Amino acid sequence: MARSLYLECGKIINTHGVKGAVKVENRCDTPKVLSSLKRIYFEKNGAYSEKKVIHASVFKEFVIMELEGVCDFDSALLLKNTLIYASREDIPLAEGAYFLADLEGLPVVDFESGKNYGALREVINRGASDIYVIDTPDGERMMPAVAEFVKKIDIETAVYVSPIPGMLED
Repeated sequence: MARSLYLECGKIINTHGVKGAVKVENRCDTPKVLSSLKRIYFEKNGAYSEKKVIHASVFKEFVIMELEGVCDFDSALLLKNTLIYASREDIPLAEGAYFLADLEGLPVVDFESGKNYGALREVINRGASDIYVIDTPDGERMMPAVAEFVKKIDIETAVYVSPIPGMLED
């Protein structure tokens, strides 16, 4: 499966001050990871354009960024609600770790029997644990991404699970 060179890492949700800074909602592991980026990318019609990060700092759970070429309130306001991306090579990744985006599209397979339940469509983070959204022959199903159910992840082959009866099939 081809992996995208760019990963969604945040969303510009507002301006910050009058000199062109933007307030970014973090979509990385931590705001510190997002604030460490030296460049970000904007996507338009499948093409990515680079924007240099002049300065970035963590503000509560958000990141305040000053971007090259964004020098006043009006130009910052035009970026509101814009998704930002990072090159996967710019995001630190520990040995054996993986990006959640790389799980999307993987088969979801029973750890013991090898039965294929369907494909992982999306990973949702809503607090205590991630939620896997799985497309099955019986429709969309959701499963908490916890050790009780997720037994092994191999980003090259599949997500191996041990669901309770009825969780992924009727």
